[in-house]
Amino acid sequence: MNIQIFGKKKCFDTQKAERYFKERRVKFQAIDLTSKGMSKGELESVIRAVGLKNLIDTASPLYQTKNLDRISTPSLIQEILLENPKLIKTPVVRNGQKATVGYTPEIWQTWE
Repeated sequence: MNIQIFGKKKCFDTQKAERYFKERRVKFQAIDLTSKGMSKGELESVIRAVGLKNLIDTASPLYQTKNLDRISTPSLIQEILLENPKLIKTPVVRNGQKATVGYTPEIWQTWE
């Protein structure tokens, strides 16, 4: 398994996801979304796995500021997510072509 956890340092669910994999002695790469963000290829891979709408954090203050509720063009939304990684729901856990958004240990168990 090649696990990547994209998250925010202060996100409780990101911390729980990291703990989940540590407890099972599964190596993972932790990536801070706020400082490093996601590459275009990584974002596209996650979108293929979970869908664009599931990736957007509608509770983020930036959601209203960037008018994402009114934008329907997927490529434009993707561009906004690349520029503003704080709009991405966390944690995003990737394992190759598979990905999840949020704390979903029931899905991660099937990866093992």
